[in-house]
Amino acid sequence: MSPRPALLVVPVLVMSAPASAELPEPVRAMIDAAIETGNRDTVKAVIDTARATFPDDKAEIDDRWNAFVAERREIAAAEAAQEEEAIRTAGLFERWHGEGQIGAFQSSGNTEEFGVSAALKLEREGIDWTHKLRAAVDYRRGDGVTTREQFLGVYEPRYQIGENLFAYGLAQYERDTRQRLNARYAVSGGFGYKVLDSDDLELSIKAGPAYRITDYIDGPTEERLAALAGADFSWRITDTLKFTQSTNAVAETGGEALILVDSSNTTLNLVTGLEAGLLDRLTARFSYQLDYDSNPPSGAASTDTLSRFTLVYGF
Repeated sequence: MSPRPALLVVPVLVMSAPASAELPEPVRAMIDAAIETGNRDTVKAVIDTARATFPDDKAEIDDRWNAFVAERREIAAAEAAQEEEAIRTAGLFERWHGEGQIGAFQSSGNTEEFGVSAALKLEREGIDWTHKLRAAVDYRRGDGVTTREQFLGVYEPRYQIGENLFAYGLAQYERDTRQRLNARYAVSGGFGYKVLDSDDLELSIKAGPAYRITDYIDGPTEERLAALAGADFSWRITDTLKFTQSTNAVAETGGEALILVDSSNTTLNLVTGLEAGLLDRLTARFSYQLDYDSNPPSGAASTDTLSRFTLVYGF
């Protein structure tokens, strides 16, 4: 017999993949430092860099990211609950914010003149209700004669029905001697809709029936049913316009339009404005106001306009 061929035994070494090393301490410290800032974008940038640099440690990196996201979600939920509770338990005179503006002039010599212009806007926003108050005064007197005497007061509560749909109420008082109005009262209620609602652009419209009482200076008092349509518009043109290293300005434009129509008269109040922030709470505003009355009393013009430049303080 021929000898059997020798059996060649070749040892086979099975190499197992080395266990993943722990994330290096400097990288862990870098992630912890980013988490301490609480800034999601900062943490995300550091996490993405760590994943790309240490792919074998992706599991540990992901655990740290998921823990951060869960913690921020809990903090946000707690803050939202705290804010809601503060709103629900706030007193009647709490949580109001708004802006005020005032301007005045006085001259003497050939003519003796005095004038004052002031306005105040307040708003209180709750869970479902929003309350808006607005008051304005424009008074001028020269050589013993009052040349302008205009007062306006508006109160408007709103109830948010859905994300964009709301119900409104409106009570308005005005006096304008140039329009021969001793007093005019209007009340209205209806529905409105937020057409646009973003940080930069807002537009809401509203409409409903109204009831109006007009007391003329040299005429009878009239009471009529009317229809109201209104619109509120604001547009933040740019985030920051830097005039100097220490002063930023925010330019905004906005407007309000209110139309009341009854069987014999249509009135339109249109206000547009442009604002530029000067300091933290101080802004400069240029506004243009148009008041139109389709059937003014005898001796009064149908259209009255007013351009105004004022400083506005927000609070």
